[in-house]
Amino acid sequence: MIDNKRVRGKTSVKTRLSILGVPMDLGQMRRGVDMGPSAIRYAGVISRLENLHFEVEDLGDIPVRKREKNVENISSLRNLDSVVLANISLAKVVDEVIGKGNFPLVIGGDHSIAIGTIAGVARHYNQLGVIWYDAHGDLNTQETSPSGNIHGMPLAVSLGIGHPSLTNIGGYKPKIRPENIVIIGARDLDQGEKELIKEKNIKVYTMHEIDRLSMTKVIEEAIIYLKGRTDGVHLSFDLDCLDPHDAPGVGTPVLGGVSYRESHLAMEMFAESGLITSVEFVEVNPILDERNKTAEIAVALAGSLFGEKLL
Repeated sequence: MIDNKRVRGKTSVKTRLSILGVPMDLGQMRRGVDMGPSAIRYAGVISRLENLHFEVEDLGDIPVRKREKNVENISSLRNLDSVVLANISLAKVVDEVIGKGNFPLVIGGDHSIAIGTIAGVARHYNQLGVIWYDAHGDLNTQETSPSGNIHGMPLAVSLGIGHPSLTNIGGYKPKIRPENIVIIGARDLDQGEKELIKEKNIKVYTMHEIDRLSMTKVIEEAIIYLKGRTDGVHLSFDLDCLDPHDAPGVGTPVLGGVSYRESHLAMEMFAESGLITSVEFVEVNPILDERNKTAEIAVALAGSLFGEKLL
């Protein structure tokens, strides 16, 4: 199951999970994703993990400023100041969670929250790996973004590329190195993202590779690739990686995605590998959902990631 022993390379039994919600909808334009943490809690994430014999601590939600109408930023990035403030707070709490020996489980909220999660996690590892399970690359910058939405930028920001207010969160950059990233499930990449992927030689498994190789082979290769070069691995799980038929409650759905069963297989394989040392589930939007289906899927996948088995 999840590796509960790897923190700063030390070995200490750790069965405590800290859940932290980030009701952020400022990194994009569609309202509702700020209710994602409440939807995931309502879907039973705490009881699901407690049934797996984890001690679960719910730290509540990071405070996030409301959208300010008629306030113009000097930057073209939407809600930059508010996104920065929330991620500074998030990074601090994540840092504290790991510092006291707990496993951080962050629930969102749009994907801009990964900026703060990774900033807090990366302090504890010399070679942090990141698995970006997402339909999108989230490698845009202020110059390449078609929209100015920060939820399309967190992976670039974590590489130290982007607006300094974002890249300097936590007081250091970069947080991760391009050779320690694996993107899984990509099927909607902007031109600037494609160029950055090629420039930095980032490992990407698009839906083409998943279809051609199978999810089993993709996850096996990802585990082998990261296990030999990292001392911790953060999983950033965007629910829009799944096909919208399976997970309709997301803000940026893209047809032709990973299936529900393939995602369970991936989480089960990560659990068996002991590779993952922190995780976030993001982009659950209850307003766009069907009877909380997407939040329930997030909880079920979290169960698989933390070692839940049929037998």
